Amino acid sequence: MTGTGIGVKYSSDGLYWTQGAQVFPSELSWWRNYAPNMGSNDVWAPDCYYYRGRYWLYYAVSEFGTNNSAIGLTSCTSIIAGDWRDDGMVVHTSSGSSAANSIDPNVFQDASGKPWLVYGSWFDGIKVVRLADATMKPTGTTYSIARKSGGIENPDIVYNNGYYYLFVSTGLCCQGTSSTYKIAYGRSTSLAGPYYDKNGVNMLNGGGTILDAGNSRWVGPGASDVYRRSGNYALIRHAYDASDNGTPKMLINDLYFSGGWPTY
Repeated sequence: MTGTGIGVKYSSDGLYWTQGAQVFPSELSWWRNYAPNMGSNDVWAPDCYYYRGRYWLYYAVSEFGTNNSAIGLTSCTSIIAGDWRDDGMVVHTSSGSSAANSIDPNVFQDASGKPWLVYGSWFDGIKVVRLADATMKPTGTTYSIARKSGGIENPDIVYNNGYYYLFVSTGLCCQGTSSTYKIAYGRSTSLAGPYYDKNGVNMLNGGGTILDAGNSRWVGPGASDVYRRSGNYALIRHAYDASDNGTPKMLINDLYFSGGWPTY
């Protein structure tokens, strides 16, 4: 999870969680080359993916409100053993010379099993690029697939029954119960887009159908991740609990595709 050195929790039932050891006991020496004014060992938006015998953990280091950012990669053979190897920088952006913002990484496999990385936040929106099997780092063309004024970030892509579904968080995070975060989506028959919402609006033009806007208790849901296992899907995201002084908590629901569109 986002925070000091990337925290790890584990659970056997999804209800009760035990704290594990953080991934980074201290900062890596190269992080501040890309985010010189980042917080102390402040690591954002980790995403872990198992592929070809290793666990690949993507994460971001950044300065809040700027695109002085980098996505990094560490990998291991066992999360329990914690034999993490620093695989270095994946993609980076910098204030004044980059349109995009290289944070919020998410890894997924296309219909043929090839790995891709989707990432991005605010600035120039959401990007997607193929990952090389040998290095798990970008190769080939980087595609733009979504933009929205007022905030868009935390992309997540899943494939189901002929469509790629792009989930994003829109609005403002990290304001407690004043947050305006919402989870929105669109779909495409091509991984590189275009992605359209249920009203036929291209997500590059600000489209996105709302999946979860929260309610009186759970405010500002976002940073979603759709997890697939044995053909079933789960929607995981955080929200602020208005009944508990705005404490951020993790929510998990089953996710379904009804008429070709996601619902829960």
